[in-house]
Amino acid sequence: MPSSALLDKAAKSKYMDLETFGITQAMYIWIDGSGESLRCKTRSLEKEPKDISDLPVWNFDGSSTGQAEGSNSDCFLKPCAMFNDPFRGAPNKLVLCEVLSYKMEAVETNHRQTCAGVMNQVKEDHPWFGMEQEYTLLDVDGHPFGWPKQGFPGPQGPYYCAVGTGNVYGREVVEAHYRACIYAGITISGTNAEVMPAQWEFQVGPCEGIKMGDHLWMARFLLHRVCEDFGVVASFDPKPMNGDWNGAGCHCNYSTEKMRLPGGFDEINNAVEKLSKRHNYHIQAYDPQGGKDNMRRLTGLHETSSIFDFSSGVANRQASIRIPRHVGEEKCGYLEDRRPSSNCDPYTVTEVIARTTILNEEGDVVLKLNC
Repeated sequence: MPSSALLDKAAKSKYMDLETFGITQAMYIWIDGSGESLRCKTRSLEKEPKDISDLPVWNFDGSSTGQAEGSNSDCFLKPCAMFNDPFRGAPNKLVLCEVLSYKMEAVETNHRQTCAGVMNQVKEDHPWFGMEQEYTLLDVDGHPFGWPKQGFPGPQGPYYCAVGTGNVYGREVVEAHYRACIYAGITISGTNAEVMPAQWEFQVGPCEGIKMGDHLWMARFLLHRVCEDFGVVASFDPKPMNGDWNGAGCHCNYSTEKMRLPGGFDEINNAVEKLSKRHNYHIQAYDPQGGKDNMRRLTGLHETSSIFDFSSGVANRQASIRIPRHVGEEKCGYLEDRRPSSNCDPYTVTEVIARTTILNEEGDVVLKLNC
């Protein structure tokens, strides 16, 4: 696999300083047919867009992204969220888009439309979400970054929230990504090294409604783009290394206005009870493979619950739903759903949580995991 780190960054910089004579570069970004990967392309605009309505609908070859047949390949990009571009600088923009078919209908992996519809229905409840995105840095050969090429680092223990050479792998990427998110306007709230070496986490939120999915998808794009500059790869695989190593999740912290108010603990418990009755339904929605990816991670080991059982508890990181200790003491706040996988679609995750806990939808499913 070629590495962009081999290219001369200094040679590029002199071109990036050239005058653009009022032209704004807008990079359109979308989720492809895998439901996990992102694609992008850039167009020139004669003036800086101030609002999403200033951005035109565009098109692309959907047969090359798994979203259309070659005989009828045009798909459309509908701008839905706009961010500052930390790579090209002002006035240039990053534009997150929905993908529409030739009939101007949502394609199969466009889960934003249904999520937006649900969030509009529950807007009076003011649902807040905060998602903890775990990921693993890999070298271009697919091996975890910094790990011995013919072996393994020392056992887990010294790496979580660590400092120091030998304990931390790839902090330069993390710091660059953090600043890029801030500049872009993403609601990034923190970052830390995780339990497995070369594994990291960043947190996005609190975001209300549809903004959770918009901001997390753009933060993922920025991470991939930053990794290009450093010649490494960011993996969202829920279990990148077999054996006695932690997997990667995307825990979802969630509350409604009633939960956040004094005495909101009853509302939290009601939500947990509703979630307990639809465990399989949520597992199916919490990774792109209907639970098959998460089955490798949710084993009951390495700070996870079993994929087959629902559980909850205060300060319990081996439960499906964790109630933070301070929430249990203050009797209001939020809950943490620890089941979503690192490669989940945040639109789907937040949508099903709102459907179950606010819209009171009922009914579970039978998981087909071929285990």
